[in-house]
Amino acid sequence: MFNFGKKSSKEESLGRKLNKTRRSLLSGLKDFLGGRKTLDAEVLTELETRLLMADVGLETTEVILDGLKSRLNSNMSESEILTALSAQMLKVLKPVEQKLCAVIDDSPYVILLVGVNGVGKTTTIGKLARKLQDQGKSVILAAGDTFRAAAVEQLKTWGERNNIAVVAQEIGSDSASVIYDAISSAQAKKVDVLLADTAGRLHTQSNLMEELKKIKRVMQKHNRSFPHETILVLDAGVGQNALVQAEEFHAAIGVDSLILTKMDGTAKGGILLALAEKLRIPIKYIGVGETMDDLRDFDADKFVKAITTGE
Repeated sequence: MFNFGKKSSKEESLGRKLNKTRRSLLSGLKDFLGGRKTLDAEVLTELETRLLMADVGLETTEVILDGLKSRLNSNMSESEILTALSAQMLKVLKPVEQKLCAVIDDSPYVILLVGVNGVGKTTTIGKLARKLQDQGKSVILAAGDTFRAAAVEQLKTWGERNNIAVVAQEIGSDSASVIYDAISSAQAKKVDVLLADTAGRLHTQSNLMEELKKIKRVMQKHNRSFPHETILVLDAGVGQNALVQAEEFHAAIGVDSLILTKMDGTAKGGILLALAEKLRIPIKYIGVGETMDDLRDFDADKFVKAITTGE
């Protein structure tokens, strides 16, 4: 359930939140680099090991290190090597840095959220709804995860506490029908944004992927442009499997953007770099904790700084 009563964590630095990934990337590296004055082949090999330990992945690691090879055997201090590494990471991440812009001429702006079981999708929807409220937008929620009573109750509880309408039907109802009704309600009430939850599904379950395609078709009976955005929610803790999930979802239904959750609890935060390099799909938010403030806009500069300096 949502942590309504928890003290805000907004003051806690991103570096502290991403400490596990930073440690997997840098633990022992400064000792290794200490006193060195040259970016040589041995340093590149050590950097490769560290990037792989942070789950950046082989191909993306090669892309990052290729950008350093032009300076091979150059005179460089420890800080200069880390600065150069950060610059190569930013080259990978900057193109996918994109804030959510839920504004259109004819509301509602319709967002469909998808993902496998256990990624924190329903909780993320609640946090996202609050963010939109704080921006002055009216929001409605569609409880499209009709397989889990807990998911529906989560949304209802959040809606009650924050004065947000939740459209829901009985457990086991047709998800597409729930979301269709929610669109009708949003249009009638002239709501700014509709967030539609869906049942968690494995990317390998073709029948459930077909259901997502059906949901999209039903939504488009209202308007061919629906949904305006399909957001895939991924658990960073599964590492390279998150890349597999993203590729499968994107191939099946088309994914417009990503949210990475549970970044604070894993040393595999480097998967974000692999996703950026391989898929080039915009990353909107990263989840770094349980409170409302812990769903943070993805900022490439802040992310790289956090995992290389701890700030």
